[in-house]
Amino acid sequence: MPSPQGLIKSHTVNRLNSVHFPPITVEGSSPMSHNSTEKATSTHMTHLERLTAVIESRKPESGGDAEKSYVARLFSKGPDAFLKKIGEEATEVVMAAKDLEQQENEARQKAFIGEMADLWFHSMVALAHFGMSFEDVVQELARREGLSGLEEKALRKAISREKEQSPDA
Repeated sequence: MPSPQGLIKSHTVNRLNSVHFPPITVEGSSPMSHNSTEKATSTHMTHLERLTAVIESRKPESGGDAEKSYVARLFSKGPDAFLKKIGEEATEVVMAAKDLEQQENEARQKAFIGEMADLWFHSMVALAHFGMSFEDVVQELARREGLSGLEEKALRKAISREKEQSPDA
């Protein structure tokens, strides 16, 4: 298993070793499952859970120090700071994807993945600020599983139109 320090950029985490990371077990299995799918899922969830714990530890109410931590600095500046970063990172993801579309190679794949990781990271900071986590996003994706994207989009539009036409709106 890679060290927690390898999970996110070094400038993002300054006190990672001070955070306790409990082991995770996939329901119905031991911590190290023999099923490769469960093992991969468990490992990915562990990384996200560890990152969530680090982000939570950087909140001002958890003692996050804006002088020593990038995440604590984002929290101290308020939502505009990390929401701006989300916008910047989303733009960089699009640019990296366009580069990758023009010529697929290992360097461009790494750049695309790196930008996507930055977007996920800053999104996780926003989720934490608003009292949510990646688990809420995973639950929403699970809820949508098996739904037609076109049908769901049409339903959302219909609900939006109803709200607009409602006298209480």
